[in-house]
Amino acid sequence: MARSEEFLQLLTKSQSRIYAYILSLVFDPDQADDILQQTNAVMWKQEEEFQLGTNFIAWSFRIAYFQVLDHRRRRKRDRHLFDDDFLEQLSATAATSDETFERRHRLLRLCLEQLPERQRTLIHLRYTTGEHLDSIARKIQLNVNAAKQGLFRARNALIRCIESRFAEEQ
Repeated sequence: MARSEEFLQLLTKSQSRIYAYILSLVFDPDQADDILQQTNAVMWKQEEEFQLGTNFIAWSFRIAYFQVLDHRRRRKRDRHLFDDDFLEQLSATAATSDETFERRHRLLRLCLEQLPERQRTLIHLRYTTGEHLDSIARKIQLNVNAAKQGLFRARNALIRCIESRFAEEQ
């Protein structure tokens, strides 16, 4: 696969996370959309500077951060802007939150694999396909209360597993 194709896959896969990061710094969806477009343009121009195999999210967040700063400079007259020190603190917090999200997401996948088949099915039907409880109950031939209880137990098992593994990694 050509480098541009790999880069494009990383870029498109990361859009929602980059947008969320930008939004956490500007608090305005319209501004975040504009900054995301600028960030994408800069990343595309600087594609050759990114080394495949390194942390794409960290690289893209850094570019997004500078695009937010640039956006702020252009809007300097707006009295509702935070100062640069506060923005830098927000940026660091958002980046740390993203790292935590990544770890928890990885642990979720591991913990899902450890669930019994029926619980995995319940979780899949409810959260991947978005099925309603009554539909889930019919599909797996349970009454609604039993499906609800099974889903409750599966979620609790996932929470315990993720928290336990997260604490072990600290």
